[in-house]
Amino acid sequence: MNRRHFLGGTAASLSFAACGPPNPESSIDAPSGVFSDESVRAVLAAALDAATRAGASYADVRLSHHRNQSIQTREQRVRSLSDSRSSGLGVRVLVDGTWGFSALNKLTEDDARLAAKQAVALAIQNRPLQLDPVRLAPITAGVGRWETPVGRDAFAVPLEEKIERLMAINQMALAKTGVNFVRSSMHFVREHKFFASTDGAWTEQILHRCNPTFQLTSIHDKTGSFRTRNALCAPQGRGYDFIEAYDWDTDVSQAAEDVVAMHTARSVEPGKTDLILLPSNLWLTIHESIGHPTELDRALGYEANYAGTSFLTPELAGKFQIGSELVNFEAEKTAEGALATCQWDDDGDTTGQWPLITDGVLVDFQTTRDQAHLLEQPRGRATSYAQSWRDVPFQRMPNINLKPGKKPLTLDQLVADTERGILIAGRGSYSIDQQRYNFQFGGQVYREIVNGKVGDLLTDVAYQSNTAHFWKSCDAICSDGYEVNGSFYDGKGQPGQVNAVSHGCAPARFRQIDVIRTGVSS
Repeated sequence: MNRRHFLGGTAASLSFAACGPPNPESSIDAPSGVFSDESVRAVLAAALDAATRAGASYADVRLSHHRNQSIQTREQRVRSLSDSRSSGLGVRVLVDGTWGFSALNKLTEDDARLAAKQAVALAIQNRPLQLDPVRLAPITAGVGRWETPVGRDAFAVPLEEKIERLMAINQMALAKTGVNFVRSSMHFVREHKFFASTDGAWTEQILHRCNPTFQLTSIHDKTGSFRTRNALCAPQGRGYDFIEAYDWDTDVSQAAEDVVAMHTARSVEPGKTDLILLPSNLWLTIHESIGHPTELDRALGYEANYAGTSFLTPELAGKFQIGSELVNFEAEKTAEGALATCQWDDDGDTTGQWPLITDGVLVDFQTTRDQAHLLEQPRGRATSYAQSWRDVPFQRMPNINLKPGKKPLTLDQLVADTERGILIAGRGSYSIDQQRYNFQFGGQVYREIVNGKVGDLLTDVAYQSNTAHFWKSCDAICSDGYEVNGSFYDGKGQPGQVNAVSHGCAPARFRQIDVIRTGVSS
């Protein structure tokens, strides 16, 4: 399914000041006082006006500026720096139930009109191929401005200050006995987006994200073998103040202790055992086994060429027991600090939250306004997103969270209640089949649990299961210890796009899961 029909333009470094002067002749205009920049308002209005005059029954336009900055270091030197900017506008239209889209990296009213006319022309060309006309559910059209709450905009922080912090992390790590190498990095994203549609949406949003991390390497002085351990911090929808507040001392110190101890840790004994998964590990299993299977377009087969379809299909909603009665998943785009959080999606719809799995039963999917009728629902779930002005928005994963347990339960109590098992922290390698059913996940750190106590470090561990068996085996979820982790680079679509998404959860226990040995320890 080809979602993008792109005409013209490549990324360019432009500012919103490049927009032309207001055009009083535009027949479509923003509500009074929505945008302080009249030139931006005029460009959006020009696109909508041109699209409707050309025959579109619906039109929207996104004018946006994207900035990405990445800093990577190794030991006491900077390995790479990048700072990219891209500005442009994209116009999407419906003509006789058929989409058309065009994007340009210019921001004048004339360019907005040109893009709108090109989008309409493409819709007309695509119309003979349209088997099922697009149907748009009503939306709660956004009007106003919203910005990710940040204490300090990362792009206002001097580059020297960021490098100094990374060097301090590296120096701290190298001072630990047995640590030979260290890499650290920071990645920042800011999306400044203006959106308007013929359904009455007029919005301005500024979205901030940050992704700091490090990796330690230890080389055994006799065998020459090496071990690595990554940071356990997670990317956030926050500003530079998150990096300033994070406890780097504890993370680095524990990582150094772990990576050295891995040299003498024994390999796991394969077989069935209980697992206690910490949020830093469990989030990825949530992402792959719950997040992707509940995307409606994937469930209907539209994503078969990119990471497969889904064993969950619409007729299973309300019937299929995918987990134990303790398992409750909620989707949302509203939690502060989460990566997918925003006030309005890229359809101009107001975001919210809704249940995906209730008491272990599948109850809903992720949808946009043009998918709602496929589930006979009156409205979509405001999950439309495009990675840039030049890309077509489509259904992207919101934040998906496993709710904490309802009964008071701490991690210490959960461990004390486990006779034998493995405690797993951190993200490792993974694989999952094309229906999001059979899977294998690893981690960063594995510790044996014996007679209710955390014991020795283990190595060469991975757990295998299928989605339904795994979640049905969940017999305990802590009521505290809830953390938000996530992915900066969730891929989907053709042409491919990336989306940032968070997954919150507390520590949870899974009974009698197959554990395999992934290698032979040195």
